[in-house]
Amino acid sequence: MSSRFAIPSSALLQPSIQQRVGRVVLITAALLFLALFLVLPVAAVFAQALSQGLKMYRDSVRQEDVLSALRLTGLVACIAVPLNMLFGIAASWAIARFEFHGKSLLITLIDVPLAVSPVVAGLMYVEVFGLHGWLGPWLSEHNLHVIFAVPGIVLATVFVTFPFVARELIPFMQAQGSDEEVAAVVLGANGWSVFWRITLPNIKWALLYGTILAASRSIGEFGAVSVVSGHIRGQTTTLPLQVEMLYNEYNFTAAFAAASLLTLAAIVTLVLKKIIEVTSGVHQHMEEKEVKS
Repeated sequence: MSSRFAIPSSALLQPSIQQRVGRVVLITAALLFLALFLVLPVAAVFAQALSQGLKMYRDSVRQEDVLSALRLTGLVACIAVPLNMLFGIAASWAIARFEFHGKSLLITLIDVPLAVSPVVAGLMYVEVFGLHGWLGPWLSEHNLHVIFAVPGIVLATVFVTFPFVARELIPFMQAQGSDEEVAAVVLGANGWSVFWRITLPNIKWALLYGTILAASRSIGEFGAVSVVSGHIRGQTTTLPLQVEMLYNEYNFTAAFAAASLLTLAAIVTLVLKKIIEVTSGVHQHMEEKEVKS
């Protein structure tokens, strides 16, 4: 009797009408949300930037102020990102591989820039390095300029971006374990050999992923940089600040043209992020097959 009224297993796996309708509604809502709050604004930036023709767009991005802001943005990123890489590797290695007093405090401090407003971070640097700050008089006596100069922009950018690399590496290295490194030490390898031949190859994809996130944030940072830069045209204006200045001057075409450069940088970042995810997944799958074989 029980077998006569049994429901086939294939029927149990098929979704009901309510489930299908719910799935369609959720997917449609997600697509509409993305179109309204992501695709449409991005399209509006490029549409406004090209509204007066390609020649006007080209002339706008070739303005000396825009090019100067672009160069400064690249310079700050080229300084801040390697510093974040070094800090992220050192911090994640120490946290994942060693037990020491203050470890919990170090983990908490790494998260501070994620909790503090970028504007507050800029004000903190002004309080320390400004003319009337703690170190301001000494810096002024030695003709050293931090606030309203490139060093202040670099410091503010490093502050708001340094958690990204460490936050990618710490859980990855903790999950990975240290068996290979311990085995290498037992076989006589020194610390540098272990790092270059074992640790770094194992964490390369997570390191690259965190580096791309840090680079993207450093290029687009506005709040902290706005406080410490002084908005000196052609000297201390990064590309986001230049967009604001052009917009406030009602030079909308040039403002959106400069904004399109930031948008392109964000799109490139997303593409690289996806490539790394796919590539790292393929390598991990191949390594798992080799281990099983």
